Amino acid sequence: MKIVTTIEELRHARGELSNSVGFVPTMGALHNGHLSLIQKSTAQNDHTIVSVFVNPTQFLAGEDFETYPKRTQADIKICELAGVDILFMPNAEAMYGACEPSIIAPSTKAYILEGLARPGHFDGVLRVVLKLFNLTKPYRAYFGKKDAQQLYLIQNMVKTLFLDLEIVPCEIVREDDGLALSSRNVYLNAHERQEALLLSKSLKVASRALMGKERDCEIIKAEMLEVLSPLHVEYVEILNRDFDTIPSIELGNCIILVCAKVGTTRLIDNLWI
Repeated sequence: MKIVTTIEELRHARGELSNSVGFVPTMGALHNGHLSLIQKSTAQNDHTIVSVFVNPTQFLAGEDFETYPKRTQADIKICELAGVDILFMPNAEAMYGACEPSIIAPSTKAYILEGLARPGHFDGVLRVVLKLFNLTKPYRAYFGKKDAQQLYLIQNMVKTLFLDLEIVPCEIVREDDGLALSSRNVYLNAHERQEALLLSKSLKVASRALMGKERDCEIIKAEMLEVLSPLHVEYVEILNRDFDTIPSIELGNCIILVCAKVGTTRLIDNLWI
């Protein structure tokens, strides 16, 4: 595995790869969720590139940019054991210049849910992802379904900017007790770790309601909010997969999304219907 930190090193290393290349962009502190993306890439492609870069442009003032978990040596070992060909670990100076064009995420879909709480967040996400696509030139890129809104906006960018690659959505990976894996889970103390299970529990309640033939979105949301009541809930929404509001469940075309703060840690989860 080659570890590269500069644009020049990455371009040279990428030029040595032939046939299909998969790409997994991450912010590091890798866990089994990231590993599942890497494994899918190595299974579907001749070569795999992983990036580890905590992107400053997607953090708002007061967020955890400075304290975001970092496990550099562990990340290197995970990628090495997983069969990654190139691990790209740049700094901000390598990725950003003094005078750059802006990337503006679509106002109708990027300023709801995550974008409502974090205005401008998705501008930074699309900006860095586009740069990484241009550098790695992948055949396929792998993103988790847990960040459902991010996945939708990246798919939309690829479609509308006519980028020549395939976006591969990957299933959410959970702990045995149902908690969705997240690098931010390390912020949780023992009590908060138990409280965090209310997110997945609320989605199980929604799933049971659906199995009981309930289709009214407001009724399902109310049942979820009852489960989540001990937490500071930012949103519970049921949308179609184009992120439009719908009054009733459309089987095969829905996402149920939840976001809540557990202590000071903001967690998200979802269920694809």
